[in-house]
Amino acid sequence: MFAKRTVKDLKLAPGFLPQVVQSIQSQLATFRSYEGQDMYVGDKIIPIKLDLQVNHTVIRDQFLWDLNNFDSDPEEFARTLCKGLGIEDPEVEPAIAFAIREQLYEIAIQNVTTARENRISKKGRQAAEHFTPSKASGAALDLMKLFSFRSSVVRKRKEWDYHKPVLDLLSNEDVDALEAKEERSGWI
Repeated sequence: MFAKRTVKDLKLAPGFLPQVVQSIQSQLATFRSYEGQDMYVGDKIIPIKLDLQVNHTVIRDQFLWDLNNFDSDPEEFARTLCKGLGIEDPEVEPAIAFAIREQLYEIAIQNVTTARENRISKKGRQAAEHFTPSKASGAALDLMKLFSFRSSVVRKRKEWDYHKPVLDLLSNEDVDALEAKEERSGWI
């Protein structure tokens, strides 16, 4: 059903349905292959970067995300961010949540791959025993503990002006110009 809906939403020919189904099944098989793997690698605070254009809205942002806070919710973060910035376009919130989840997935895959490699080599096991988080992630973790944040998202106070959300609303002409530029460069 999801594949059918995707083909319809993207206005693809019905002949693409088997390819979409195969792609979904392949991605699910890859995901399932990581099931049961230990992905914990110590305190893990990572930067998440957003640079999205959805319809007439362009949003750029950067913040720190705690991978070990399982109460974190990209959808809730996206909802709060859109509300805080006054974004009314209903397509922006899911795009933000998807961008966050996509980056979290990439990090999870890297962690599983690293964990597998560490189990194979003796040096990897020794390195894992002596693992210490970087100064940046340790500082962010200390900041979270200091203020007792339940959230997994942190913006360092000294970077508030530099890493604050940037919101641009594009005119129809701006959107048309961007689409024409993407077409010329082969993105669409």
